[in-house]
Amino acid sequence: MSVIEHKSEMPRSVNCAVITVSDTRSVNHDKSGNLIKRLLNEGGHPVTLYKIVKDDKTSIEAVIEEAAGMENVQVILMTGGTGIAKRDVTIETVSALFEKEIVGFGEIFRMLSYTEDIGSAAIMSRACAGTFRNKAIFVMPGSTGAVKLAMEKLILKEIGHVVRELNK
Repeated sequence: MSVIEHKSEMPRSVNCAVITVSDTRSVNHDKSGNLIKRLLNEGGHPVTLYKIVKDDKTSIEAVIEEAAGMENVQVILMTGGTGIAKRDVTIETVSALFEKEIVGFGEIFRMLSYTEDIGSAAIMSRACAGTFRNKAIFVMPGSTGAVKLAMEKLILKEIGHVVRELNK
């Protein structure tokens, strides 16, 4: 079956959870989380859960467990805590939960970041994706530029296709 045939069978609407990992952001000041929500809504994908959590292992694990336990969530989109600073633990926490890693997301995101956005600083991006309890999880950096790039160039184009594959 070709990619075109696969995409013809994908759901047009996917229920999503949006999680911002930050020690400083609030609902009113969460530009990246709000951008994800806006882009999802514009694409016809309902946001059924939105939370901001601290950048610590326990908080991140708890919110992923919550989102993964919701029947009406198919994809979990996360932003923040992906850097290389000591306090950034999102990637270690989330990737430890992955049942399958979607390596192409991080690879292509870094390539696009390099060529279209931040140049050689892209080597520090640890964006990743994978599956957990039959949900897809995409983890993006906290900057709005990174979120816009990941959402518009990759996630929104494939979100239905990913869910289709998970449900086979």
